Amino acid sequence: MALTKQVRIGELTLGGGAPLLLVAGPCVIESEDHLLRIGEAIKVVCEACRVPFILKASYDKANRSSGRSFRGPGLEEGLRILERVKARLGVPVISDVHDVNQVSAAAEVLDILQIPAFLCRQTDLLLAAARSGKPVNVKKGQFLSPWDAGNIVEKLKSAGSEAIVLTERGSSFGYNNLVVDIRSLPVMRSFGYPVLFDVTHSLQLPGGAGDASSGQSQFIPYIARAAVAAGVDGLFMEVHPDPANAPSDGPNMLQLDALPELLTQLLEVQQVVAPYINQPSVQKLKADR
Repeated sequence: MALTKQVRIGELTLGGGAPLLLVAGPCVIESEDHLLRIGEAIKVVCEACRVPFILKASYDKANRSSGRSFRGPGLEEGLRILERVKARLGVPVISDVHDVNQVSAAAEVLDILQIPAFLCRQTDLLLAAARSGKPVNVKKGQFLSPWDAGNIVEKLKSAGSEAIVLTERGSSFGYNNLVVDIRSLPVMRSFGYPVLFDVTHSLQLPGGAGDASSGQSQFIPYIARAAVAAGVDGLFMEVHPDPANAPSDGPNMLQLDALPELLTQLLEVQQVVAPYINQPSVQKLKADR
């Protein structure tokens, strides 16, 4: 796999041989204090491990299974919270944009705009995000093949963006289930832009609890290690101090106090595979065999 392009996100660099980056935080903003406490804890762990960190949290979970489910504080209050927490912690922040009309306001606060998986083919939304001037992370839909992500890249580039990030988050595998095809990671990286692996959403069981999604968080270490071994540029993980009582995505989230050990493992894996990543000559020798 050749080196991906480098994308600047705030003061951080993703891709192009930069250190493994972590995008982490709770699924949804529950309160300003709650987000601040989680962000502080993750920042401490990342600084100890020397891992660049972007704080994630959704201001609106617009695609919940049930209309009765908690969605978050909404655009205006959510962006106010993200702006204040960002200032307190001094880290970049990312959140989902769901509509063209949200892009302008979100771009004033967020360091990178995220397009949710279910909206990855919404052309007008992609173009608006690209024209905002901010980096754009697009989650590949569960219904897309990895090579279809090339169309996403072309749409963003047509609007003048080169600050493009793609995220793998699993593919639909029958009803209420997802599967991760590790082959998708090098395929998506072949388009030349950094690729994140969404560990926790890949272990979601969509609609698996009837009026909510279920999940299999016990497999987080396994697929996270596999993705790092495959050479991703960064990881995306939803992290919570009390997943069992989280209002969204609890069954597939990582327990906050498990993060230090997991990051240590992942860095050890990366150190082992580093000589084999981003070296086209090595890949060519393997292909010739």
